[in-house]
Amino acid sequence: MGLLPDQLPWWIAGPLLGLLVVGLFVVANQPLGASGAYVQTIKTVRHDTDRVTWRVWYFGGIFVGGLLATILGPGVEIRQGYDAMTAAGWSAPAIGVVVLLGAIVMGYGARVAGGCTSGHGICGTAQRSPASWTTTATFMGTAVVVTFLLTSFTALGGS
Repeated sequence: MGLLPDQLPWWIAGPLLGLLVVGLFVVANQPLGASGAYVQTIKTVRHDTDRVTWRVWYFGGIFVGGLLATILGPGVEIRQGYDAMTAAGWSAPAIGVVVLLGAIVMGYGARVAGGCTSGHGICGTAQRSPASWTTTATFMGTAVVVTFLLTSFTALGGS
């Protein structure tokens, strides 16, 4: 048992995130988004002059926060969530390569889409951006349809 709870209740995390997003708009007139922080970190590494420094600290804070949550929380199991691949005989290095390639594809998709799901869903919709509303409706609708199909397949006796 770690020092932190397994999960922060939604009724605490949701309003805090909303206040953070609104507060950032009030203070800096900028949206909060992980893919934007990633882009700014890359710009810093390349020594571009148009970078936004606070986003680099935000990007680093994502990793430091994850590390602290792992140390202070209930811990982490490295292969958790990849049991089917392990059961199918995939080695840990092969799973690592698949996860890395998946992360690259997701990053590319976020770049093409002009932001990640959290950026569009939280910040873009708060700005009343039609593109963000469309994007959010698309990924939420897709999630509902895929969940329905998977649940139906499982109910019919699929594996």
